[in-house]
Amino acid sequence: MAKLKKIVKFLDKYLQTKETEDKSWNGLQIEGKNNVEKIIFAQNASIDIFKKATHEKADLIIVHHGLFWKNRNPSFKNQVKESIEILSKNKTSLYASHLPLDLHKKVGNNAQLLKFVGAEIKEKFGRHNESYISWIGEFKKPISPKEIAKKIKQELNADCKLLLFGSPKIKTIAVCSGGGGYGIYFEALESKVDLYLSGDTVEVYTSAKDEKFNVIFAGHYATETLGVKALMPIIKKKFKINPLFIDDPTGL
Repeated sequence: MAKLKKIVKFLDKYLQTKETEDKSWNGLQIEGKNNVEKIIFAQNASIDIFKKATHEKADLIIVHHGLFWKNRNPSFKNQVKESIEILSKNKTSLYASHLPLDLHKKVGNNAQLLKFVGAEIKEKFGRHNESYISWIGEFKKPISPKEIAKKIKQELNADCKLLLFGSPKIKTIAVCSGGGGYGIYFEALESKVDLYLSGDTVEVYTSAKDEKFNVIFAGHYATETLGVKALMPIIKKKFKINPLFIDDPTGL
């Protein structure tokens, strides 16, 4: 058992929650009971996740995508209303970490994505305002992009969209979990890496083909489950609580 305030304080410091500019209201979004005995981890805050967490008698839910966003209508209605009612009834807390969990150099989605494919962090990548949210990685030995796609399919259960117009063997890779859009795609292209790996598909077929560039789109969900999973053993060791990950694939 641990105190909610101590867990929140640790997460805020470890993830540098307040130091990252974001559209998400990162940190504790819903405050429940003071004592925490069971923690659920998930990628998205959703009614299905909340119901499953209730079934598991969770005291705290930690997610990448929370309920509250700065560009969302804050009205107490629809999904937000039903979600808060479920959490409040069961006195369950909700903690969200969006960009802080993307850019963390150890447990972040992007760091974990590079680790997953077998590359080592070499330099910053993915400019966001005045900072960066990701990295460029390097492989010790050249690897085929198709090998990476196969590993993603087997271990993350994601069907990749492949635009393989560049070298059949790659040494450098730029990653952006979730969705980087056109801006980060072109940043990857201009950085002269051998492969760009991201989640959301953007229409860059012609560009990749003409530039002889390799691109893999592995899905938003699949590329952003790695961070919360990597955070689990950190919490387990710190607070002596066995966490549980609830998988809820979106197909996107």
